[in-house]
Amino acid sequence: MLTDRELMARVASGDEEAFNVLFERHAAVVRGRALSIVRVESAAEDVTQEVFLRLWSRAGQWQGKGTVRGWLLRAATNLALNHLRSVRRRRSQPLEIRPEPEGDDDGTLTPSWMIDNAAAVPDQVLEQSEHRRARESLISRLPVKQREVIRLVHEMEMNVEEAARDLGVPPGTIKSRLYHARHLLAREWERRREHYE
Repeated sequence: MLTDRELMARVASGDEEAFNVLFERHAAVVRGRALSIVRVESAAEDVTQEVFLRLWSRAGQWQGKGTVRGWLLRAATNLALNHLRSVRRRRSQPLEIRPEPEGDDDGTLTPSWMIDNAAAVPDQVLEQSEHRRARESLISRLPVKQREVIRLVHEMEMNVEEAARDLGVPPGTIKSRLYHARHLLAREWERRREHYE
């Protein structure tokens, strides 16, 4: 069985079969990440499709840092947040007046142009996404080795042994890095919270 790295190299050269294998391996996790942010099934599907479209068209830009799954999850997070921002902009724009459809004399039918399921995303979800983005910002400032471990264990949902194999270090090293990374994040998060209160 080919590794993700080998498959990415093949996708970069236009191998559709390699793309299909990567899609089968990672689509469910990518969709889950998107859904956890946008909270709307159809929007999560759109984000997932866009992530894999980017994988197909930009596979050659992947530099082999981290894992393919992590790269896909970061893309899903960014695209889902962009989707929420566009929904917020749409809701803040004035409605365009359009003619009512004919045959709606009793006013019981809602014109389809007024129905925007994506706009039903509550502000609370957007706040949670901004909270997640702030956490990502803090993670990006961790030392490289600690940042790697946090991403493998939390973003890619690897256990300690899997992360150790991926990085080629003993499990005890992973546990130590994870402990220090969480300690730093908790301290910085508390500092940030106090700053905004």
